Amino acid sequence: MSDHDDDQDEIPEPPQRIFTLPEAERTRRELEPFLIEAIGVRKKLAVLEQDLTAVSTRIMMMGGVLVPYAKLAEKRMEHQSLAEVMKTNLEKILSTGCLIKDLDMGLLDFPAIINNEEVYLCWKLGEDRIRYYHRQDEGYAGRKPLDPRDLGPDDKVQ
Repeated sequence: MSDHDDDQDEIPEPPQRIFTLPEAERTRRELEPFLIEAIGVRKKLAVLEQDLTAVSTRIMMMGGVLVPYAKLAEKRMEHQSLAEVMKTNLEKILSTGCLIKDLDMGLLDFPAIINNEEVYLCWKLGEDRIRYYHRQDEGYAGRKPLDPRDLGPDDKVQ
């Protein structure tokens, strides 16, 4: 039995990165291609998973007779390859300190401080820039404009 407490071996989490709006915007532009690729890969993975499930169901129903081994191996290799691409993209995004809130929507949050309150700068794929924030205990539905005078994508206030 060891004399030291197991809790001492735990590595503390690094402090959460806090973004300024310009840092978040620069990071958003850098991450957008990775986010787009991750969304596309996720869709391909979903189709492959359906195909693999269908093959497994057929094998179970038919007792393993006439298993299309070559096709099954090909689909599994493709799935493994896509899963690795997905993992790499997600790790790239998360390594910046940005949070993926909803991959299907392409929703990213950037921890920030506004008026001495910890908030998230909130951006959704398709928006031309970061225009919204919300408190950390709120979600997408609680988004508020960073600048109430910002009228939309053609407005240059920021």
